[in-house]
Amino acid sequence: MTSSLRRAVHLLLHPRELWRTHRGVAIGLIAGLVLAIAGIAVAYELLKRPADVHNQAAIEQFEPPPKSSPPPPSKPTTVNWPMFGLNPARTKYLPASGIKPPYRLVWHYAGRPLLEFPPIYANGRLYAVDNSGNAFALDAETGKVLWERRIGHLNASSPAYSHERLYIVNLVPGHIVKLDAKTGKLLWKRSLPGRAESSPLVLGDTVYFGCENGQLFALSTSTGKVRWATTLGGPVKSAPAYRHGVLYVGDYGGYMNAVRASDGKLLWQSGSLGPGFGGSGEFYSTPAVAYGRVYAGNNDGRVYSYDQSDGALAWTHSTGNWVYSGVAVASTPSLPPTVYVGSFDGNLYALNAQNGETRWQVPAGGQVVGSVSIVGNIVYAAEFTNKTTEGFDLKTGKKVFHYKTGTYTPVISDGRRIYLVGYSSINALEPVRPGSKRANAASSPMAKGGGGQKPAARRRPAPRARGH
Repeated sequence: MTSSLRRAVHLLLHPRELWRTHRGVAIGLIAGLVLAIAGIAVAYELLKRPADVHNQAAIEQFEPPPKSSPPPPSKPTTVNWPMFGLNPARTKYLPASGIKPPYRLVWHYAGRPLLEFPPIYANGRLYAVDNSGNAFALDAETGKVLWERRIGHLNASSPAYSHERLYIVNLVPGHIVKLDAKTGKLLWKRSLPGRAESSPLVLGDTVYFGCENGQLFALSTSTGKVRWATTLGGPVKSAPAYRHGVLYVGDYGGYMNAVRASDGKLLWQSGSLGPGFGGSGEFYSTPAVAYGRVYAGNNDGRVYSYDQSDGALAWTHSTGNWVYSGVAVASTPSLPPTVYVGSFDGNLYALNAQNGETRWQVPAGGQVVGSVSIVGNIVYAAEFTNKTTEGFDLKTGKKVFHYKTGTYTPVISDGRRIYLVGYSSINALEPVRPGSKRANAASSPMAKGGGGQKPAARRRPAPRARGH
């Protein structure tokens, strides 16, 4: 070490001597240090995780449900669940009466490949596609397989049903097919410019869905011809929701988009906050539209609420991890408008739909990856960690149901039964009516929701960001 270098080190280690002998240099060093600290602080503030949004002006733009909402039927009535999320708004809420535990197992379907997305129900049949691209139909009364058709090699979506026809998008190869719902016969197939896992929506003579090439598509249901294709902010993995002539869908560029259904015009596009430090949020969660709002989870760990008319961000609510899960929304006699959603942090959340405040938060038993769904007064969530399905009272969050299988989106209903999806199974569960001949079955673990098929031995080390 040279003498000059030794002298410099000595002065740095003895600041009083530095101040006495080199006051100007010391002032310069202090000023530089202050500026450096200030710069680091500013950079941190710019890059750290943004705080949640609470936009009071947008929060007040809320459309409460009618005060005299029709009550659910007093007796079980069969209804169709013809698409992912039940209806075009994807609310995932069926106000059925009497569909609650204890249940008895009516039938059990077990297949080898993973069932990553739930079936749909229409006119006495269940339709589904497994992860390996096998489409099939089951008799809803018996569970009997009515037909099977291989439509691809990799699939992660639910079919859409309309007028005895099925519309199914596929990941590998990337295409959309139209099948005869009665026979499974292929009616047409349209190749796509990318993979697709956006569960289709059929309105009139048009089918809508997103594609990983970043476009939202509208195709003729009769021919498969492209009516329009609108480029959004990134790959589209979630399913579009619809209300009052407008489609709403998030993308992997971190944007929520509103697109006019008639011609594909982009009406508004609103961003997400992201996880901070230069990252952007990604919408895998399928949105639900209700009360003048668009609700969706995001991979930055937040739940978002946008104004339906102009895309203004009303509020966000942070969870402890990714929110792949599609939300469900409901207004019931026991609880005002509420958003229900699961998180990879292992919790299920019930949030005030107007302002995002927590109504209740409960452990779901493990990481929630798939969408939640509501039947009657119970919200169902499957958890990925232990692969079970749990049911919680809408008002209190109290656990009222447990079933020993489940992984992603757990339950749909036809208004009389629930159809519970395991890792690779579908289980038809029927409520045990008080005083019925089967009432004694209520004492069995199965009737209380405790039984069922164990998850298949084949495991994935981590979820493939499946939620919608």
